[in-house]
Amino acid sequence: MSMSQRIVSVMTGSLAARSGIRAGETLLSINRTPVLDLVDYQFLTARASLELLLEGADGAQRTVHIHKLVEEPLGLTLESSLMSCPKTCANHCMFCFIEQMPPGMRPSLYVRDDDWRLSLMAGNFVTLTNLPPQELERMIERRASPLYISVHTTNGELRKRMLSHIHADRIMEHLHRFADNGMSFHCQVVLCPGINDGAELDRTLTDLASLSPHALTVALVPVGLTRFREHLYPLRPYTKEEAEQVIRQAEAFQTRMLAQVGTRFVFPSDEFYQIAEHPLPDADSYEDFPQFENGVGLLARLKEEFEAALRLDPDTPGEPRRVVMATGTSVAPFMRELLDAHPVGGVDVRVVPIYNHFFGETVTVSGLITGQDLVAQLRGTEADEILITESMLREGEDIFLDDMTLAQAQETLGIRITPVPDDGADLLDALRGTEE
Repeated sequence: MSMSQRIVSVMTGSLAARSGIRAGETLLSINRTPVLDLVDYQFLTARASLELLLEGADGAQRTVHIHKLVEEPLGLTLESSLMSCPKTCANHCMFCFIEQMPPGMRPSLYVRDDDWRLSLMAGNFVTLTNLPPQELERMIERRASPLYISVHTTNGELRKRMLSHIHADRIMEHLHRFADNGMSFHCQVVLCPGINDGAELDRTLTDLASLSPHALTVALVPVGLTRFREHLYPLRPYTKEEAEQVIRQAEAFQTRMLAQVGTRFVFPSDEFYQIAEHPLPDADSYEDFPQFENGVGLLARLKEEFEAALRLDPDTPGEPRRVVMATGTSVAPFMRELLDAHPVGGVDVRVVPIYNHFFGETVTVSGLITGQDLVAQLRGTEADEILITESMLREGEDIFLDDMTLAQAQETLGIRITPVPDDGADLLDALRGTEE
């Protein structure tokens, strides 16, 4: 990891520009501390008095002193990004989804990051198994918070078995150190039937609750299994009855935590409610959706937003139109129920569940539907428009997981396909054909 950072650009009119700092110079240290990455840069510049050691292209060094408001940015862009030399995962988790991917897909789908910097800056979950002592100390010194941590179990021996890593049993030691130093963290538990649920889940929740308020929330997520599991640890999906038991266990713990500390603390993901065919909690039960990106409360918030959008903008039916909404098999019943309860004037909507033949039909979420499955199952469809969730496509691009482009899918089907964000108002606009 580089101990210095080349300055790529200096924002016009910024503190750095006014202090005479120039693009092309190298930032060697701030207050005599080397700058390893963006985390260091942000931490070290959040001070009122700075001493920057710079080196020019000719090797000459100079010192620049800056006095500023603590929150005022310097205005520098550094050459090395946050993810220069990212830390990759050293585990071989029994439930790892990447190890269940078929060969021959784009390389980015096989990347296994386990970098605490991404946890801090982007909300990625990390296991903390690959931390050398100096990195752990840097996290604590930088007060990296809140972090997003894949716990799975607080039983050290069981965690070593689940993650296949000799140091996986140190999870509670790390979490106690974070709490003792005033750091906070959200937790994730991927549940595998008969392995870390039941009594083991009670132990995990009790251990994590003992670290409240530093332990902020715990998300419970069912293991995801594809058909590409040959030679991997034998796992199976949750049954309806088992998913119901997880929900009941979580609800009992929520009741205790709400009475004791004022937060429900533990939240099953939407997928557990869908497997159990259990009614979703209302949106208020998710307490500002702290683990929304983990699939916790996504559907409750979508419903709340959709109903609010309809109240604010009641139907004024325009030209009749036929819309197909293509979804994963798990969310299809929810979408049908929502649209049956709140029909959109002038719009004939047909919800079509897409079965995941590519990964296997045990994969039921919308975000893992490939272009080839979508096209094969909608071939011959008659509609004015097909709506899909934005999560089916690579972020920022119109490409499905199997590298089929949105344009190719549209050309094959002869129907416009519109990606829709996970937002109720956007969904209403898309159904009406009034989205921007």
